[in-house]
Amino acid sequence: MLPKKMAGAILPGNSSVEMKEFDVPKPGHGQVLIQTKATTICGSDIRCIYREHVGKGPEGYIPGMVAGHEPCGVIVEEGEGLRRFKKGDRVIVYHISGCGVCNDCRRGYYISCKSRFRQAYGWQRNGGMAPYILAEEKDLIALPDELTYKDGAQVACGFGTVYEAIEKIGISGNDAVLVTGLGPVGLAALMLAKALGANKLIGVEMNEYRIGLAEKLGLVDHVFKPGDNTLDEILEVTGGRGVERAIDASANDAGRQLAIRATREWGKIAFVGEGGTCTFNPSPDIIHGQKTIYGSWVTSLWRMEELVERLVRWNIHPEDLITDEFSIERAGEAYKLMAGGQCGKVAVIFGDQDER
Repeated sequence: MLPKKMAGAILPGNSSVEMKEFDVPKPGHGQVLIQTKATTICGSDIRCIYREHVGKGPEGYIPGMVAGHEPCGVIVEEGEGLRRFKKGDRVIVYHISGCGVCNDCRRGYYISCKSRFRQAYGWQRNGGMAPYILAEEKDLIALPDELTYKDGAQVACGFGTVYEAIEKIGISGNDAVLVTGLGPVGLAALMLAKALGANKLIGVEMNEYRIGLAEKLGLVDHVFKPGDNTLDEILEVTGGRGVERAIDASANDAGRQLAIRATREWGKIAFVGEGGTCTFNPSPDIIHGQKTIYGSWVTSLWRMEELVERLVRWNIHPEDLITDEFSIERAGEAYKLMAGGQCGKVAVIFGDQDER
């Protein structure tokens, strides 16, 4: 018997969390009710909602909505008209619900849907910081038995975002890879690049905790702090030529410049860190080196399905980047920790978790 009420976390926009009572929703046609098992906190939640409601358009948070756009759980109630999923299925929620009929949606890129019907979980509709979440069947990705709910929550945004960028620039055993900014997204980039066989992994980060975490998890061959000599240090460990591939997750002007300039001729760079600016000199930095910069925003439904299949094949677990776990009653502590940056990924956990 499902409860009628639940407590969910909302973000007032003043670096605090409030708990509010909500009705447990009933699924309608094409919808399911998911019992949330794990929801992780994204840096965009901190940047656009937690500290201050600065987001506009797709990042515009509707005050009073249940936060959390990285949820994973199990279906506990079915609406009418389901075509694939059923009660008992373990699922990841792709965190944008697109209109489903525009060109971007038909390509699987709900993230790029520009329809007035577009809604993001945890932004314009209730998200995963509550024991139950109402979701559209079309927004679901099956969670393989080999992956945990915490793995799935990581895939819902961060790992999916990085995988999309990696697929755009291409990473293989031929490549030395640089990642600027080793927050959760940067660490995910290193983990996936390693799985793809990159032969040299280089990170740039100023936060001592995150440097230590990258080294502890064996995700870097070299890690440097940003400074006047960082480019020279990267060139030194790459035979003077630089890396074949670079990913910026810093959202910092200097970090982006470094990613560009530390990439060798004919190399490729992906920008995934949100916000900030980038100042570079087109001729020496890009044109003369025949380099390519890719912008990459989240991922598509089909790539997310592909990613979970490959995670099983590679036998890697995104949950390894989770350093701290909290109950929903302690959501305020979870957001505060994530905002402070002295952590890897932070998760809010509900009830019993599956064993691997």
